[in-house]
Amino acid sequence: MVPLDFTDLLLVLGLAVATMALSAYWRLGIVRQLAGSGLRAIAQLAVVGYVFAVVFDPAGIHPLLTIAVILAMISLVAVVVRNRIGRTIPRLFLWVWGSVLVGTGAISLYLVAIVIQPDPIYSPQYWVPVAAAILAGSLNAAMVAGEQLVKTLNACQIEIETHLSLGATPEQAIASYRRDAVRAGLTPTLNAMAIAGAVTLPGILTGQLLAGIEPLDAVSYQILILFAVVLADLLTTWLLTGGICRQFFNADLQLRHF
Repeated sequence: MVPLDFTDLLLVLGLAVATMALSAYWRLGIVRQLAGSGLRAIAQLAVVGYVFAVVFDPAGIHPLLTIAVILAMISLVAVVVRNRIGRTIPRLFLWVWGSVLVGTGAISLYLVAIVIQPDPIYSPQYWVPVAAAILAGSLNAAMVAGEQLVKTLNACQIEIETHLSLGATPEQAIASYRRDAVRAGLTPTLNAMAIAGAVTLPGILTGQLLAGIEPLDAVSYQILILFAVVLADLLTTWLLTGGICRQFFNADLQLRHF
């Protein structure tokens, strides 16, 4: 791998300057947003770089430190998803956090402990990147599924109450909306799988190729991540939509509005 020094990074910032210049020339009104997002990304990635330098240090590897990093990432994802779906829904953060924890934790455990089997087994070199790749998919899937479900339940209250008045249980009354939301959450991942390799090179594959990994080894890891993300997205969205649906009904099984 060819390392990038400070001068190289300054040259990369030229891309950001070009983006802001074009945005200003075309009067898109997003120059301030671009600058803010760029500075935020640099700051966040710099912090991540220093944290990972400590976590990945062979002389100081500790399983609790690896677990702490993964739990911190899950918590950040839960906050972002909660803010996107809505702050007014009770216990939404806990439902998002638990859903992401189950989806990411279960799949990461299977991949690292059973499929990859690194030595030592708690090596952050595998746990953290695998969990991060799965979390990226879970973040998008949870936001899409949760946001669609909340909007649908708020917009279709008359239809839902009609089903309830005819004797349907809350689960039966909203079953179709929940399935539609889960399918919507999985659609971006399925679309990415359909064109992976033929039209696009996914992030894991690109990163490993830049790092000098053998192409077939890089492809193997990319396949591993793709199928892991799909299952994690399915588990996360199904659990999350179930939790959201519970909050839309009170103890008397009456529909609520948020």
